[in-house]
Amino acid sequence: MFFYMTIKYYHWWVASNFLMTGPKAYLTYAKSVQVGTHNGIEECKHQFAWDRWNCPDSETHPKGLRRATRETSFVHAISAAGVMYTLSRNCSLGDLENCGCDVSNNGKTGGRGWLWGGCSDNLEFGEKISKQYVDAQETGQDSRAAVNLHNNAAGRQAVKATTKRVCRCHGMSESCSLQTCWTQLSDFREIGNYLKIKYTQAQKLDTDKRRVRAGNSADSRGAIVDAFGGVAQTELIYLEDSPDYCKRNASVGLHGTEGRECLQHGAGLTQWERRSCRRLCHECGLRVEERRAEVVSSCNCKFHWCCRVNCEDCSQVIVKHVCAKREAGDGYAGFYTLYRLKSK
Repeated sequence: MFFYMTIKYYHWWVASNFLMTGPKAYLTYAKSVQVGTHNGIEECKHQFAWDRWNCPDSETHPKGLRRATRETSFVHAISAAGVMYTLSRNCSLGDLENCGCDVSNNGKTGGRGWLWGGCSDNLEFGEKISKQYVDAQETGQDSRAAVNLHNNAAGRQAVKATTKRVCRCHGMSESCSLQTCWTQLSDFREIGNYLKIKYTQAQKLDTDKRRVRAGNSADSRGAIVDAFGGVAQTELIYLEDSPDYCKRNASVGLHGTEGRECLQHGAGLTQWERRSCRRLCHECGLRVEERRAEVVSSCNCKFHWCCRVNCEDCSQVIVKHVCAKREAGDGYAGFYTLYRLKSK
């Protein structure tokens, strides 16, 4: 329990920090902001589960966000998106005071054969409060702060870009001669997928290094704003090249890929997942080690009146593949370790 609470605190530091210093009026939104931030980080972990960089806790902590790499651009975007998403949804569900569905377009003609109506998710509210919470953390005037604010906005744009129109038919015998439609948030997984694509397309800014200074320099921030040029608000941007995520570097909180699990076989794997052993192990100079665990658990339980339950012990061998250091003469052949776990 202590470990779980520590991780949650780790992810929610930004929201909690604002709550200690921000306007008291926003305390009513605290839970939604915390949940939204947490959901954003969990989605980050899902999206990068089989990448060399896998959204580790050290990279979502404020110290890990001091760099302005392609990866931190995603963390900022998905966190801002998570906060906006949760606030918008909770508002429309009536879970927040003085906040409800977006009915600003209700009654207006949306297109041929349909009108706006129903309960649209309140994106305007979610975006507004998300800005006040998330963007408030960027108090600096340096280049990194400008980039972070841009990526925060890109995350919120992703929420709007993935919304869908849901309609209900009206007419004789449901002939659908007229439809009433409203805006609905997509599943958050779709937003994560959308931002993962934006991550692969992220643009590195070519800045005027003579104007970029360390610290909170207005001149530095001006150089970044000039560098934005034609970069759309929907795109992710970064300043620094990513480090080598294959190798462990404790000084910057990188764990490397040694010991990471990868996937070799299994039904329903994506092409990206099937290539995870090559990407995490072979291309990082490691070998694939096969580890087998025999797990013993209770099974075939029978209830006897009264009051006794008899169970049998059933064993199952679970096979995992992990990245391990190569030894002299190693090829790509896997090795395995067999051990027995007893569980009740």
